[in-house]
Amino acid sequence: MLSTLRQKCSFANGFGSSFRNSFGGIILVANTFIWYLYSGRLLAEITLNSGFSSYQATAVWGMNILGTAAATVFGFFISNNVKKPGTFLRYWLLAGIPLSLMPLAVDVTGLANLILFFTFVGVYFGLGMPVSLAYFAGVTEETNRSRLGGITFLAIFAGVFILGAIGITSIALNAAVLAAVKVAGLVIILAVKPFEKIILDGEAVSYSHILKNKAFILYFVPWIMFSIANYISLPIVSQIFPSLFAYSMLVENLFAGMFAVISGFFGDYVGRKRLVVAGFILLGLGYASLGLFPQNIAGWWFYTAVDGIAWGIFYTIFLMTIWGDIAHGKNSEKYYAIGYLPFLFSIFTELSIGTAISSTVNTTAIFSFTSVFLFLAILPLAYAPETLPLKVLKGREFKNYIKQAERAKLHSQY
Repeated sequence: MLSTLRQKCSFANGFGSSFRNSFGGIILVANTFIWYLYSGRLLAEITLNSGFSSYQATAVWGMNILGTAAATVFGFFISNNVKKPGTFLRYWLLAGIPLSLMPLAVDVTGLANLILFFTFVGVYFGLGMPVSLAYFAGVTEETNRSRLGGITFLAIFAGVFILGAIGITSIALNAAVLAAVKVAGLVIILAVKPFEKIILDGEAVSYSHILKNKAFILYFVPWIMFSIANYISLPIVSQIFPSLFAYSMLVENLFAGMFAVISGFFGDYVGRKRLVVAGFILLGLGYASLGLFPQNIAGWWFYTAVDGIAWGIFYTIFLMTIWGDIAHGKNSEKYYAIGYLPFLFSIFTELSIGTAISSTVNTTAIFSFTSVFLFLAILPLAYAPETLPLKVLKGREFKNYIKQAERAKLHSQY
């Protein structure tokens, strides 16, 4: 009993939150994204193996993303009418089970049924994703949100990698896996019973209020600029070393998962702003190397490494941390809803017009443009406030100063 209490105290001291609250938030968000990303893998399998044209596949993806975006922006009408957000999340997890099993009852290899099913998948994800992230923001604090966000994304990467490595191709079995993911999430949430009093009960804000928030805009604009640069360049990147692309993406994802955790801890130590600036600088250098040495294998692997590191930073800061920080104790659901839209925009534009761009634009020119564009994205960040409390940064700087003074004193004695 005493050892258990000591472990809980140790966890709270190290992460700034109780184990139950943190674990509940991590599991909820990880379950949400693992389910959605694995459903995307199922969609890719069906469109590839059922003989759909590229236009038909784009139509299915488009409806999925459109459903996600619409539900993300307007889904608060449903969630706000529920008195206890925890109850909404439990029913939402439960609803995911029959939705996951829908391919067992409906033939999704036909275009109409495929569009219908994956539109439902997008709407379902869009309804629960902002609430899940707002729940995460509610059970974390500004002093620990970044590191717990990094741990969450490592769990997402690990879950998607493990499920993908199994290599299931059967539609029925994939549907069963999706249902099992939701069952596991619901069981864990019911067993952990995370703290019910969360920020979703806080003061509601309007979208106009968020878009007038200076701090939000100064972080949101660079995030949009990155999304534009990413969708323009990725189809071209895939054509440089096509035989290495799949393997390099695996390496890049490993870097992203590892540095999501590392950047999470740094984000709670040195602040979010410095990390985001570092991420943009790394990306700019990576694209510059591709522009200067487009057929050089060393430049390719340099780009792969820095792109993975930057994505690890952006996953943790832009998708998990910064919008909860800017909400400052208010209901952060809408902050996360808007903050996720550039990511969806990037995916859709890459799928819809990425191929056309890659076939008409000069490779060297686009990478040079992208590099400059990303360096320009740093300008709004120069005026953005640091969202990690100043007293935390000053306190840590003071502790470091004390430690250095003690070391200097010991060194002088010898």
